[in-house]
Amino acid sequence: MATDSGTEAGGVVSPDTRRIASVLQTIPLFQVLGEEGVLATVQAGPTRRYAPGQIICYQGDPGDRLYVVVEGLVKVVLTSERGDEIVLRTQGSAEVFGELALLDGAPRSASVVAVEPTYVFMLLRTQLLALMRRHPGLADEFLRMLGQLVRRLTEQAGDLVFLDLAGRLAKLLLQLAEKYGREQDGVLDRRLTQSDLAAMIGASRPAVNRALQALAARGLIALQDHAIVIRDVAGLRKRVGL
Repeated sequence: MATDSGTEAGGVVSPDTRRIASVLQTIPLFQVLGEEGVLATVQAGPTRRYAPGQIICYQGDPGDRLYVVVEGLVKVVLTSERGDEIVLRTQGSAEVFGELALLDGAPRSASVVAVEPTYVFMLLRTQLLALMRRHPGLADEFLRMLGQLVRRLTEQAGDLVFLDLAGRLAKLLLQLAEKYGREQDGVLDRRLTQSDLAAMIGASRPAVNRALQALAARGLIALQDHAIVIRDVAGLRKRVGL
């Protein structure tokens, strides 16, 4: 896909730049920069569009930039030497990924794949470090963001140990519905396949299919084409033990 420059001729700020800036302004990491600082940051960084299934960055690539999802959905995938995969998390609009490799510039620990048409903004590591020197509050927010990432991964590891497959699936559906679902009717229609769901909870696709059918038989969810409808939030929470 072609890369957008993010820079306007004659000092005029384009509607696209303002749209990207409006997304960054909702992210605590960038809020310390103020409106003008965010606009300047957007104009200094490239943007790129990705088609569904296109790899945004590979595991092992240089960790030289931070990514912000302007629109769309991506999945962060860890691949073993044997080719086995686990989906660590998904990231949607106004969410950040690639932050871990920025600590020391080491190779990326996971690949990132577009799940649906996705538009991302990129900030080079050198630019981020320069911003941190000028705005110490940015470093504080970056550390807070890393702390949240560690907590998520710790919780995920605990779920693999303490929850059975159906419990992990129920918890995942609740989390995805909260982040991406249509709140008014409880429909989760993101383009995550059953294989994606399986990779997110450490299970096989057939096992996830059976678990989905079991949850549907109990009236907790309904399966409609490529969508999952959450019928009973309280029931799902009880299944997880929340």
